Amino acid sequence: MKSTPTRISLSLLCLASSAALAQAPLRSAVDATFAPHAMAKLGGGVQGFNVDLGEELAKRLGRKIEIEGAEFSGLVPGLNSKRYDFLVAPVTVTPERAKSLLFTEGYLDTDYTFLGTKAAPAVTRLEDLKGKTLAVNKGSNYEGWARDNAARYGFKFDVYGANADAVQAVQSGRADYNLAGTTVVAWAAKQNPNLKTSYTIKTGLVWALPFRADDKAGRDAASNALKCMKQDGTIAKLAVKWFGFQPGADDAAVKIAPGTGVPGTEGYDATPVTPKCA
Repeated sequence: MKSTPTRISLSLLCLASSAALAQAPLRSAVDATFAPHAMAKLGGGVQGFNVDLGEELAKRLGRKIEIEGAEFSGLVPGLNSKRYDFLVAPVTVTPERAKSLLFTEGYLDTDYTFLGTKAAPAVTRLEDLKGKTLAVNKGSNYEGWARDNAARYGFKFDVYGANADAVQAVQSGRADYNLAGTTVVAWAAKQNPNLKTSYTIKTGLVWALPFRADDKAGRDAASNALKCMKQDGTIAKLAVKWFGFQPGADDAAVKIAPGTGVPGTEGYDATPVTPKCA
């Protein structure tokens, strides 16, 4: 049976549509107020560790990427509504989130670190906090930790609407230390030579890239690219660039998971993977 001109035209149209879809930019988003992971830049657009991470990931997948700034509370709903293909914003992997999202392996540890002035004694153990005052961001995990441990370690804490205000409290002498995420305080110390970081509370949690639960192919491809970026030191270099510290051998920025996803969480595929890198 001969193909009619109409059928040929429809076939060509379908092929063209498929090719266009394959080359369509990946769509992602970040909270552009979370420096140095993502922040607005002069002239428009966003910049930061996670922006660089997303752009490098897309490059290795052979795609372009569009990253928009959005409120953190709207990121996961935007992903599930298919506004975004995945999220490059820092998202902590928790058992609750792993039930509804597919995660790549972790690319950074999400630990807590103390920030003080260079003149203040460094915190070397939690018992050093006795009689001190901490400054923490309102509604954060760090406020929760402070509330849960103030009586145990004998410190007081003040709550601020933004972490930048908590850092200012340390600089002005109203607080002895700021407690916040390791990467955030590392950035603050990198920007201000009068500040220094000290003791880190290890949480065992990581940041990873979330995909919709039905997008295993997308998650697996991104996971492979992340493994390659760890293998050649790209993620560690980005950490040095934005945070000013060199990740250790056991940090998620360096350590490659044996399977796909975050070990010990729902959605993790333990099948051993050998990274396929260009």
